[in-house]
This record gives sequence, structure tokens and C-alpha cells, in this order.
Amino acid sequence: MICFPNAKINLGLNIISKRPDGYHTIETIFYPIPLRDALEVVEANAFSFSQTGIPLDTPAENNLVVKAMRLLAGYGLPPLEVHLYKAIPSGAGLGGGSSDAAFMLKLLNDFGRLGLGESTLETMAAQLGADCPFFIRNTPVFASGIGNIFEPVSLSLAGYHLYLVTPDIAVSTAEAYAAVRPQFPSVSLKEIATLPIKEWKERMTNDFEQSIFARYPALAAIKQNLYEAGAVYASMSGSGSSVFGLFEVPVSKEALPVHLAGGQWFSV
Repeated sequence: MICFPNAKINLGLNIISKRPDGYHTIETIFYPIPLRDALEVVEANAFSFSQTGIPLDTPAENNLVVKAMRLLAGYGLPPLEVHLYKAIPSGAGLGGGSSDAAFMLKLLNDFGRLGLGESTLETMAAQLGADCPFFIRNTPVFASGIGNIFEPVSLSLAGYHLYLVTPDIAVSTAEAYAAVRPQFPSVSLKEIATLPIKEWKERMTNDFEQSIFARYPALAAIKQNLYEAGAVYASMSGSGSSVFGLFEVPVSKEALPVHLAGGQWFSV
């Protein structure tokens, strides 16, 4: 049985405060996009895990897919041969590992006919990462808390074209948070998201950009280039390093600046 875990982007991200436990209170909007990995399970004589596509430096036993499988160890599943093909870059603010974990839970639920509901799967996914539960229902949400409290939002980017650029820059979450200055936003993202998308440019922000762009000017250049190419809204996703632009009309790659040449178009 096979499934195709998809990525997400963050539409805005406000870092509101630092908590006593070291985590940060944030608000953001998670939006699924059709950049996908592939995940397959086959019944076997003994467990095995393999991975191809974009290389990962994580040992198999630490991969979130394997950790997700362990959460279902008591449900009578047979030994499985598991293969993960990675197309979603790691360390890019796209939630690829979290998506793989959540989709593994859903895949095994279907494979084993376990009958677990979405709420149960979300509870399990929360043990693997703050944003993992998002990928269980996989619909746009306003996320608050540490990115783990979700509220559905009536938001659609249908009719827009998304251009995603992921340069060869890895930004660690710890690095991103180390340089931010939390502050309460004057206007919530929930309110900004109800405005026409053309108004987001001046109102919707990602608080990570100020410090990350100062350290990695190439990312700032990509965002500026996206606007120059005609994007109505552009932003870094999460803590980076992916940067995306929303376009009303797609632009040929030949007409894009060299900084953008390696990107991908998606219809959202």
C-alpha cells in the first residue's frame, strides 16, 4: 500500500512570546501544497526500512516514519517492509518529516484496518511533533500555542499559482529562534487572512525573516526577485529556507531571474 505525504507552507508567522519551558508561543497559518514524498508498506517476513530520493542523515531508528510505526506496535500489525522516497527537502520549513510521520499513521490505519478515528490519530501524531497532527486532516488551519493548537480557516488559494524556491541553505529551528524578538502582533493573522491576497504583501509577515535574511542575504534576494517577477505575495515558509510566491499568472522559467531558476510551479 502506498501514499504520498505532502508538504505545507506557512502563510505568515508571528512569534508572540517565549514560554518558561523554552518554547515559543506563535501564530501562523498552515496550508497544504502538492509537493509530495512517497511512502510504501508491504507485508514481509521481517521489518526493514529503506529510503531514496533526497538523502537524509538521520539513522533509520530516528526517522519519524519508524517512530510513527512504533506508536502502533500494539495493534497486531505484521512485519513490514517500509520504503520512503524523499522529494520534500529537509530543513526548509515545509514540514516534510512531520507529514511523513502523520501519513504513516494514516497508512497503517488503513493497511491494518485498525479503525482509528482522526482524533485518535491526531493525538498519536502530537507525540511525534507539534505540527504532525496538521497532516492528519490536511486542511488549512490557524495554528497557535507552539504550533500545535489548530482552528480551521476558510481560506483557499485556488486559482493562484505557487512558485517554490528551496536554495541549498539549511536553517535549523534552534538557529532561527535564537535571534528573534517576540512581540504581540497588532493584528492577528486570522484577520489578515480574510483580506484580499493582494493586500497581504503589506500586512502579513514572517517574524523569522528579519534575522534569517540578515544572515542569509540570498533568501532576501529570492523574495525580492519573486515580487519583481510579478508575485502578489511572497514569504519565507516557517523558519526557512524555502521561499514561495503566489502568482495570478505563472511566469516562464526563462523569464525569471537566475536566483529563481531552480524553483517549481504548483497549482494550489
